[in-house]
Amino acid sequence: MAARNIAYLLVGLLALFHTWGVTADVEVNMEDRVEVFRGETASIACMFTSSEGVGGMIIQWFYVARSGEKQKIFYQDATIQVVDKGTPFTDRIRVNGTGATGEIVLTISNVQLADELEFICLIKGLTEGTGEGRTKLKVFVMPDLPTIEGVQTGISVNEDSPSKIGTCEVKNGFPRPNITWYRNTTPLRGPLDVVKMVPSTTVESSGLFSVKSDLSMKVMKEDKDDLFYCEINYFVPGGLRMTETPDINITVHYPSTAVSVWVESPKGNIKEGDSIELQCRGNGNKPSSILTISDERGENTIDNNVLVLDNVTRLNSGVYRCTSMDMDTYEEISGNTTVFVNFLEPAVVMPKDPVVVAQGEELTATCNALSSLQTQIVWMKDGEEVSTHNSLIVKDATFDSAGEYVCVVTVLEIEGMETSGTLNVEVQGPPEIMKPGSTEMEESFGTTVDLSCSVRGFPTPSVTWTTSDGKILKTASQRKTWGEVHSVVSIKVTSDITAFCNASNDFGTDALTFNIAATINTTTPATTTTTTTTTATITSATAETPIPPKKIKKEGNGVIIAVIIICILLLAILGSVLYFLYKKGKICGRSGKQDLTKEKSGKDNIVVEMKSDNTEEAVLLGVNGEKQPPSDQ
Repeated sequence: MAARNIAYLLVGLLALFHTWGVTADVEVNMEDRVEVFRGETASIACMFTSSEGVGGMIIQWFYVARSGEKQKIFYQDATIQVVDKGTPFTDRIRVNGTGATGEIVLTISNVQLADELEFICLIKGLTEGTGEGRTKLKVFVMPDLPTIEGVQTGISVNEDSPSKIGTCEVKNGFPRPNITWYRNTTPLRGPLDVVKMVPSTTVESSGLFSVKSDLSMKVMKEDKDDLFYCEINYFVPGGLRMTETPDINITVHYPSTAVSVWVESPKGNIKEGDSIELQCRGNGNKPSSILTISDERGENTIDNNVLVLDNVTRLNSGVYRCTSMDMDTYEEISGNTTVFVNFLEPAVVMPKDPVVVAQGEELTATCNALSSLQTQIVWMKDGEEVSTHNSLIVKDATFDSAGEYVCVVTVLEIEGMETSGTLNVEVQGPPEIMKPGSTEMEESFGTTVDLSCSVRGFPTPSVTWTTSDGKILKTASQRKTWGEVHSVVSIKVTSDITAFCNASNDFGTDALTFNIAATINTTTPATTTTTTTTTATITSATAETPIPPKKIKKEGNGVIIAVIIICILLLAILGSVLYFLYKKGKICGRSGKQDLTKEKSGKDNIVVEMKSDNTEEAVLLGVNGEKQPPSDQ
């Protein structure tokens, strides 16, 4: 009802303006172009002003078809908004704003290539005043990544016409992308008889553009290391973007003028056992050339200009020659190199292994190895260096001198070139037990103790375990190493124990004594209860009570201690009660209060009542230890 009233009002005002003959001016402002990617939403703004105000305007949107015809897609006045049916934009447009602010925005969702058209915003005032603005919608699609493919065959410098170098292609872009060829970062240009680039464009069924460019060129020897690639330029909303293809290299065929042969690996000195790789190259690149490598013993088979000699010996030393023959002209050119294989013979150790020496005697050994290079000799024992000469001298041999000696001969100039020999030395002598840190120990009653004993000697000693009462103990474990025995026995502690480790061989015996003291961890602490009156103090005490040896479970120790403490407290309370009854005359025929006027002890007023468990007789002791009958208190 309100909308109908407003419409009547507007019609009335329009008639009034016509009556007065007043014409209003409408000015519309729009952007020249709006750019979006395909699939995005485009927003086209229409801003307008009018001398009679912006309220109540009639707003219409059109697009210009490719035929040039205007097609209305939207209408709006003060009462209604209508989207035209049957247009390509019917379901994809929305108009924001009522025009009351002088700005209205047409949004188009899911923009497609076909939407690249010109859009018209038509504003009509209440009078005859009319204004319009136009905006071109530009749609962009980023192309796929470009590809480049070079020719796989070589290109001869003797070709008379340009040879194909490669093809560059970029697909599915909009607008059409552009391709530029580069050689070593420089755009490729030249006369048509030297450089030729042939472009081609394809319009896909989707409306997108695919562009291809073929490059052909006359090549020279200097082009063999050149890199070729393509630069792709394409438009995007608001600017221009660029991407590049990977580089490609071409194979240029040209004749050789010199030949080289060299040892590719190993670098530096060569030793026996190495694998040698000899390579032969001419400074040209011509498929019709054949390369061979030979030495004094004849030609060798090569593969891809490479000769490999595995596990070489000094016999492989000599001069190696590489020859290149042009099969078109039968011309030969050659080059050579000298190979020398260094050697290191096995180490020779004297005297022969093994060696037995008596304690206190001297041992002398030598080590030598024949080599083509200067060597260094080191004697090692247990990973430590013991001599840096070819001679090894061991003076005043002891058990520490026994073991394996390794003679290492090294060629310092070549890493990994070394040899070694071994000498096993046995030192004869009676057993020697290595003293542990302590042989006196205290262990808890009922625990198990592991005793260990390490013995040296040669011949290897036999080890037994015994106790002070002659009992033979069973060995828990025994390990024999070089001239040494390590023995372990397990003993359960039930009392004080003395154990012996006994070692013997053909040259003597040795023994080691272990003393184990058994200890009891559980004890009863002393508890004292004291009661004081106006005339005397009585103290009852129980001394620390040892628990005789017996098997006690560890988890029961706390319970036993608690029971003992409770019993002591009960005894103390009982003593206090008896003392109280005694003072009241309830015990031993006494009654009434103690006469305080009787003669007191000349030494002290404090007495202690001592009662035996086997009699009810009570004896009172003064603080000086004198017996007093009850009547003397």
